Amino acid sequence: MSLLIIGTVAFDEVETPFAKTGKILGGAATYIGLAASRLTKDIKMVSVVGGDFPNEYIELFKKNHINTSGLKIIDEGKTFFWSGRYHMDMNTRDTLVTDLNVLADFDPVLPQSYRKSRYVMLGNLTPSIQRKVIEQLEEKPRLICMDTMNFWMDTTWDDLLEVLTMVDVLAINDAEARQLSGEYSLVKAAEKIRKMGPKYLIVKKGEHGALLFYDDQVFFAPAMPLEEVFDPTGAGDTFAGGFMGYIAKMDDTSFETMKNALIYGSALASFTVEKFGTERLLEISDENISNRLLEFVKLVSFSM
Repeated sequence: MSLLIIGTVAFDEVETPFAKTGKILGGAATYIGLAASRLTKDIKMVSVVGGDFPNEYIELFKKNHINTSGLKIIDEGKTFFWSGRYHMDMNTRDTLVTDLNVLADFDPVLPQSYRKSRYVMLGNLTPSIQRKVIEQLEEKPRLICMDTMNFWMDTTWDDLLEVLTMVDVLAINDAEARQLSGEYSLVKAAEKIRKMGPKYLIVKKGEHGALLFYDDQVFFAPAMPLEEVFDPTGAGDTFAGGFMGYIAKMDDTSFETMKNALIYGSALASFTVEKFGTERLLEISDENISNRLLEFVKLVSFSM
């Protein structure tokens, strides 16, 4: 079923203790879309790029079943650019450059063909932009998932709280869950956040997996232990793309389906970190994904 994605399409430049890239394809919508495309084929992207954005990347999106009618190109502008350097533990990083460029004035307008999308993934953007996308939908989607971050909690609190009343699923990391709720216990934090609007809360814990909260139920998806992590950039967005891609594929929003979706998201994210940027995500086969899912089964299987 149709999946609408809103988020950044960008150039990234990544430095780790082991290597450094030049400008490569990045952005939340990029990772979400490419991850979701491994599971579902009706994907609609909303973002903005400058005239410097290569046509080969647009063709790459189309090749991977991503409709780019909602990708606005500002010929005289430059594409959003982010540069960062990771520390030795690969869990912390320093942002070196953030050039918003065309993203600074991003005012999304959904093509008519996007306005009845069944599933919606709101990538990490200004809450006012996320709200504007929701308000343009002509039919209520079966599920709206939203990503956000501590920056919006610090700077646009009221707008953020308004958008939370409009979504079904919120995906944030553990530090953000604690900041948003004012609770240290993630169980208490989940209860408090779900009273703000979202019925479901996903708490991402990086290399320690992710938690899914709904009513009095909790599900834990582990992260795959890897020998080497080359680039964590985009792992969280890949996770979100895998999660929503699976739900759109199954066209089901039950808690049991979401549990499976959490594992699919974790599996795809485990591939992304194995190489820089989107490289690994683009080269994996269906067999690779199936084998990785079997590894997850072994990871949590036990007898009583």
